[in-house]
Amino acid sequence: MELTTEIMYKAIVEKDTSFEGVFFTAVKTTGIFCRPSCTARKPKLENVEFLKTSKECILKGYRACKICHPLQTLNQTPIEFQMVMDELSENPTIKFKDYDLKLREIEPSQIRRWFLKNHGITFQAYQRMFRINSAFKKIQSGESVTNTAFGTGFESLSGFGDRFKSIFGVSPKNGKQQDIIDLKRIETPLGTMLTCATNQGICLLEFTDRKMLETQLKSIAKILNATIIQGNNPHFEILENQLQEYFNGSRFEFSVPLHTPGTEFQNKVWTALQLIPFGQTKSYKDQAITIGNPESIRAVANANGMNRISILIPCHRVIGSDGHLTGYGGGLWRKKYLLEHEEKYTK
Repeated sequence: MELTTEIMYKAIVEKDTSFEGVFFTAVKTTGIFCRPSCTARKPKLENVEFLKTSKECILKGYRACKICHPLQTLNQTPIEFQMVMDELSENPTIKFKDYDLKLREIEPSQIRRWFLKNHGITFQAYQRMFRINSAFKKIQSGESVTNTAFGTGFESLSGFGDRFKSIFGVSPKNGKQQDIIDLKRIETPLGTMLTCATNQGICLLEFTDRKMLETQLKSIAKILNATIIQGNNPHFEILENQLQEYFNGSRFEFSVPLHTPGTEFQNKVWTALQLIPFGQTKSYKDQAITIGNPESIRAVANANGMNRISILIPCHRVIGSDGHLTGYGGGLWRKKYLLEHEEKYTK
């Protein structure tokens, strides 16, 4: 599809997030440049200039919009919020009140709105999730319910028991029979991603604006018969370090452990995806031949679509037999970015 002026203008009118990273809208009358999805009042077509990169916008003298913040990573967590989240990660017993937030120059109403928009829960609920996750792991490791309750910041055993049961469906003393999946938001140059992990490894890595994300979260929880909850996991630090190296161009393969529950056929397909070298592409037909079933092209495509672990299991390296880019859950613009990124470091 040729990216015409008409298509780009239609995209900014409709605030279409699928064009994020493809172009920027520079407004001649105000000297400001925006994302395609900016919510500000739309300028007339004759007053607009479409540019490919933020660097090009800046070189032409345009200033970044204060509404959509085009120089920030898509959906990026504000730095001051991330610092609070890091503190909670280090010590889940902390209870941030409005006074504590103001001391860190954070407006309480602002962080509340951000958590509701990006996590679907309040900031207070987010804090409780971390505490209950920490408590769950203490009980699993053999610590008593009483010590766990008071050691993770709960003020009463009954309150702890009610909260525990509301999340896990069982009382704390039966917690050893339960499983959990840890969840965390991470930032990348292509936008914010959600990642989930079990003791075995990373079981989900998806962009937060993917339409199927909620379905995938429900699916992985059902398959593993576990509860997904905000919390720490040793695999997260490895993942973030390796993703940073990948985007810096210094890592061509991932070694962080993966947990990929699925059918035997799906795992064959996902394994074949991981065998496609960095900077190279294959067609669905090539992939079907690799797994020894050349007639299963459509089934291979379906299995690729069921992949829950973006980038690490590189379904972005599969293209149409005619060389054109095909569907990608994170958006074709991200697929294009990833392929161009890899090509740049294999020349």
